Formats: sequence, C-alpha cells, structure tokens
Amino acid sequence: MAVSERTAASTEEQGPRLEDLVIITGFSGAGKSTVMNVFEDAGYFCVDNLPPEMIRGLAELFRHPGQKVRRAAVVCDVRGGEFFEALNEVLDELPSSGLTHRVVFLDADDATLLTRYKETRRRHPLSPGGSVPVGIGAERAVLQPLRERADLVIDTSGLSAASLRRRVINELLPAVADRALAVTFSSFGFKHGPARDADLAFDVRFLPNPHYVDELRPLTGHDPRVAAYVARDGKLEAFYERLYALLDFLLPQYVAEGKAHLTIAIGCTGGRHRSVTIAEHLAGRYRDREGLSVGVVHRDAHLTPSEAYRPR
Repeated sequence: MAVSERTAASTEEQGPRLEDLVIITGFSGAGKSTVMNVFEDAGYFCVDNLPPEMIRGLAELFRHPGQKVRRAAVVCDVRGGEFFEALNEVLDELPSSGLTHRVVFLDADDATLLTRYKETRRRHPLSPGGSVPVGIGAERAVLQPLRERADLVIDTSGLSAASLRRRVINELLPAVADRALAVTFSSFGFKHGPARDADLAFDVRFLPNPHYVDELRPLTGHDPRVAAYVARDGKLEAFYERLYALLDFLLPQYVAEGKAHLTIAIGCTGGRHRSVTIAEHLAGRYRDREGLSVGVVHRDAHLTPSEAYRPR
C-alpha cells in the first residue's frame, strides 16, 4: 500500500474531524441558552458556561485521534469572571489549531435586558451586590471587542424565544440535514396515571372497549381483531377524520418553528387496547412524512388484563 493510501486509511480509522465549532457569547439575558438549545437539538455537542482557557483544552480534545464529535457549540460569557478576558486571545489562536469556528454574539438593548432581569429576579454577574443597570453597563464595555469580531450578531430585543430559534435555524444551521421533528405517539391507561411530558393528549375512552369481550380481553391493540372491534360503530373513523385535520395542520407548524420533540399521548382506560391501536395507526400514517422522525411507545400495554383494570 502506498504511503498516501495508508495515511488516508489511517485518517478514516481515526473517525471524523470536527467540522464546526460555534462559540456563543454576548449579554446575560440576551438568549444564549435558547441558542445553545437549538444547536443541541441539531445534534451538536454542547457545553454551557465554559471558561475561555478551557476552550483550548476542548480544541485539543477535538483534534485527538478517534474522537467522534463532528459539531460542537460552547457558551462563554462574563459568568467566567476574570477568565472571560482571555476569550479574545483564545479566538486568535483557534485558526492555527486547524479548527473551523464561528462566533455568535447575542445582543439586546438595555431596556430589554433590564426587563428580562426583573422577570427572572436574577442578579447580574458583574453586579451581584448592586443594581442590574450598573452590571449591564459594565458588561457592554467588556463585550464590545467581541461584538466587533463576531461572525453573526443577533439583536434579540423584541424577539420571542420561538422567533430566535427560527432565526438561528435559518441562518446558522442550513447544512444540517438531520433536523427532523421527533414525534412520539404514546399510548397509556388512565387507571395508571396521566401521561407525563405529553405535548398533546387525547382521551379515546368513548370508543368500544375490547376489555369486556372475553376473546379480545387477553389481546392488545396490536391485534387486527381488536382494531376491528374498536372501529365497529364508525366512531373511530369519525375521530380519525378530525384528528388528521388537526395534526396535518399542527405538525408542519412545529417543524417550521424548529421544535425538536413532540409527544402525542393517546389514553384509554387500561392502556392495552384502544390507545395502542390508535397510536400504532397514527405512527404508521405519519412515519414517511418529510421533516418527521416518528416513534411509538406503549406505556401500559405490557400489563395483564387484571393488572390493567386493578383498582388503584
């Protein structure tokens, strides 16, 4: 094998190199956490409140053979105290390390920052024992050199969190192809408590209940006989007709907003029959839709009939 071929093979074995390092900085209260969450949802390795000196160590780690991180985002701001002043020096050094990096600066006017501090009742990191306006003024002086060298400055004055997310997605993540909305259809039984972490929840206990049919009771909603029984009086078809219209409208809106995860819970009494049938059906309908990554979870389908209907 030629030397060049061996080198290429060795590089391939070491794994992918870091393709993108994003350094998020700017004013406290300007939305840095929201921006970092966007990158995290897009598959970036993220670190919050990283002192500048540690960026050097992180850069060295990313150059290490065999590392598997391809994209990373770090938040570095005045919470790092006196160490923050080293950020300009670190940014000067990064190009020589061979790492591609971008600096995103989050700005906002004084009135907006002051309002956000009042809403959260947080202390300003540069004025922990004094007034917030004093801290904002001091921070503006410290951050000006970084603002001038940023690749992108986003003024979040008047921007909602959703609008900020959309702007970051549109302007900073154009090349990321795996930003599908992860939709989970989850079945559950009300007898075992409400669905947790559900964004949308639907109660289907109005449909015929297979639990009261002897030959269907041991089965679950995975069985076609159960599905046929649930649909026997036409109410399921009418329910689907209305639910399709709602989801067909909502899901593209969530994708456009940049939402990363959505859980749609379907609940029946025991969580074994009706909710399972419907969750499976909906997952099948939306599984091949562009912009969606669909999964299905059955919380209570593993229970026996007696366990599913045991009084709490």
